[in-house]
Amino acid sequence: MSRDAARQPPRGARSQSQGPRASSRMRAWGRHHRAMCLDSARRLLRHPLGSLLTMLAIAIALVLPAALWLALDSARVLDAELEESATLTVYLAHQVEEAQAGRINEAIGAHEGVARTRLITAAEGMAEFQQALGLADALGRLDDNPLPASVVVSPVDPEPEAVRQLAESLDDLAGVDEVRLDLAWLERLRHLAELGSRLALALGVLFGLGVLLVVGNTIRLAVESRRQEIEVVMLIGATHAFVRRPFLYSGAWYGLGGGLLAWGLLGLGNEWLAAPVRALAASYGATFQLPQLGAAGSATLLICSTLLGWLGAWIAVSRHLAEIRPR
Repeated sequence: MSRDAARQPPRGARSQSQGPRASSRMRAWGRHHRAMCLDSARRLLRHPLGSLLTMLAIAIALVLPAALWLALDSARVLDAELEESATLTVYLAHQVEEAQAGRINEAIGAHEGVARTRLITAAEGMAEFQQALGLADALGRLDDNPLPASVVVSPVDPEPEAVRQLAESLDDLAGVDEVRLDLAWLERLRHLAELGSRLALALGVLFGLGVLLVVGNTIRLAVESRRQEIEVVMLIGATHAFVRRPFLYSGAWYGLGGGLLAWGLLGLGNEWLAAPVRALAASYGATFQLPQLGAAGSATLLICSTLLGWLGAWIAVSRHLAEIRPR
């Protein structure tokens, strides 16, 4: 056996020594990340006014699309309530007797697309008409009741196309004179909700780009202020990832701070508008509450703001590192 071969440790010993080395590298990597995270936070706290203004600009950019999204949630709740109230009215022929109207009502109720029905006889229809118009004396002088019996139908599926198909099938029943439905308002509301969703998405993308620009410009100034320090550490062998790391944490802190401010502004706006909205709804005999972000919405807002800050910093630092040539 040669002397060099005798100096080499066994394979098992080499593999065992590599394990502690890898774990020590991971611990060093974690310590450096923790140190850069705390150092970037301290640097922001050294300039509280400038950091606050940057975070406030990010918060304003996040509040607008988030508020629009909450307004769309209100519209979706209203849309669901209107869907439940979507009905169609089946007018029976004038010659249909009350007993026959009851049988037609049972036949309509047995239809698979019908959730429930309510029969309104000719006499009940006239009474409701008199009460609504306040013309009981004038309408009471009529010899015959001109109003037909009707059936108010609540469909199982409130989608406009399904309601139209149901109306066509009910129109073929014997004793049915006309089936009337008015879904134009529901279709308009859905078109407005679709428009609002696309508008919220477009504003979210637009203001997200604004967040990237705000963070990118702030990080660009930080890179320029530490340019000599960066050149020195790159001369002694620092990688781009090493140099980039503290600025990425700074961008993430900016994004998180902006997200927290946006969350607070949304909460304050909700509290400020809650009382007038409740009063307006009560004047119409209804109850309505402004939607809130909740735990999932708050987490989504903070995660998105932090990621936007990190991404803006990454773009700015990567671009400027490519221009820095240590000399």
